[in-house]
Amino acid sequence: MKSDFLKSFRITLVFCVVFSVFAFVLWAFAHTFSPNKGQVEVVTLNGKVVGADNVGQAFKKDIYFWGRPSAANYQADASSGSNKGPTNAAYLNDVKARIDTFLLNHPYLKRSEVPAEMVTASGSGLDPDITPESAYVQVKRVAKARGMSEDIVKALVEKQIERPLLGLFGPAKVNVLKLNVALEKGANPSR
Repeated sequence: MKSDFLKSFRITLVFCVVFSVFAFVLWAFAHTFSPNKGQVEVVTLNGKVVGADNVGQAFKKDIYFWGRPSAANYQADASSGSNKGPTNAAYLNDVKARIDTFLLNHPYLKRSEVPAEMVTASGSGLDPDITPESAYVQVKRVAKARGMSEDIVKALVEKQIERPLLGLFGPAKVNVLKLNVALEKGANPSR
């Protein structure tokens, strides 16, 4: 009995050491090779922090671009998907309601033109990015709500597109928070 306890204790101790070393290696790698030394990049407007660039936020007003829906209600401490599959009736009702809401706010679109990512929550529930296509379908709504030219709003979107690394790795994307901050600055150039 005592030897089983010692064996379990040794195994536990070995795993603690191995995982601690692994965590240290990841931390050292992040601080050495990642942008911002492993720290989150905050986004500011008028000298005030308005969010982190890697965490999605809820934008509901027509004057802003919207991000993906969140199963976690954009709460970082509740990051998760809904765990509902594509045949789940509740999930399908949620998606249908999101499509109806999107179309209500974008009456110039057909149901088939609604980007899937704008009505389905991301796996983390905190996705800060959308595709350029999802931003472009919102240009008309945002421009009208702000009394701006669609061309100016579209140009702001184009400036915010993050291209794939070396043109190969990853998709093109638009950070919704950064786009909305650029929109605020573009609508009020003195900011």
